[in-house]
Amino acid sequence: MSDPADVYQAVSEEVSTVLVGNEPIIERLTIAALTGGHVLLEGVPGVAKTTIADLFARALGLDFRRIQMTPDILPADITGTQMYREQTGEFQVQRGPVFANLVLADEINRATPKTQSALLEAMQERQVTIEGETLTLPTPFMVIATQNPIEYEGTFALPEAQRDRFQFKLVVDVPEAGDERTMLNRFDDEPGLGPESVSQVVEPDALLAARREVEEVHVSPKVKEYILSVISATRTASDIEYGASPRTSLMLLNAGKAHAAIRGREYALPADIKAIVPDVLRHRLVLNTDAVLSDRSIESVVDDILGMTPAPEAQLDVPQPDEQSLAGGETAGAEATEGADD
Repeated sequence: MSDPADVYQAVSEEVSTVLVGNEPIIERLTIAALTGGHVLLEGVPGVAKTTIADLFARALGLDFRRIQMTPDILPADITGTQMYREQTGEFQVQRGPVFANLVLADEINRATPKTQSALLEAMQERQVTIEGETLTLPTPFMVIATQNPIEYEGTFALPEAQRDRFQFKLVVDVPEAGDERTMLNRFDDEPGLGPESVSQVVEPDALLAARREVEEVHVSPKVKEYILSVISATRTASDIEYGASPRTSLMLLNAGKAHAAIRGREYALPADIKAIVPDVLRHRLVLNTDAVLSDRSIESVVDDILGMTPAPEAQLDVPQPDEQSLAGGETAGAEATEGADD
């Protein structure tokens, strides 16, 4: 199973045996896993943020570690340290919980800025340095962090440099009435249902192969220009103090490829980019004072940016099919034109 669409379908179906609703969250987590991205989950207590991360790791068969962030946790508690072994008379590296495929930093904003920064090198360079020794992290490597939007006492807001490392910020909402009713019935019928009920459905080699498939997704010059136009608009919008960084452009490009791939396409459309822009931008943009005093939200500002940044309307530069797939090529061209108008 190396097809990104098959990977997403398998993970989504397996996770849904426990999780009710939140399918868009699983889709974005899959996109992050396929592109080497990290995810920030925000939601009130009790909406299954930790459970989502655990379920996702189990379905992919990833080594999963959870770090409960608190004000007294130290950087060495995350990365590791050197321990003296009396038997050998030597110091030996004791690796921390960051040495895993999927690391959950639970309530990340409860840790001090010094401890939060311990994840910066890991998230960007896929390595950590312990007492001058640089150690490579496992492949794949992914960080999912959670935070609570309603309790700020005793918390430390993530600095811009830290937020910029996250590919997506996803909001986990309270379930709708129908989903919550389904949840009650499901757990009433199976009281022992939990993350351990989920089985691995994707082999690690298959995930890496699917990543390579995503890398090969075609992105036309017009779609790339659309990405640049959206990013440029964040830097000139009147409500924004600080716009998106060049790293954001790359994350939009890669996430757009994965968004197309899990839909079975070998090329990205403007609609792929437009669909993921809110999740890529909402934690990166900093509103200016006037916007804050006017009670503007990041989401409304992003909607304005998308509204004033037209997507390409002309026929996109889709790779031409060979003679054996000519009929399918006509369908692809039509879909490309339709997606350009979204």
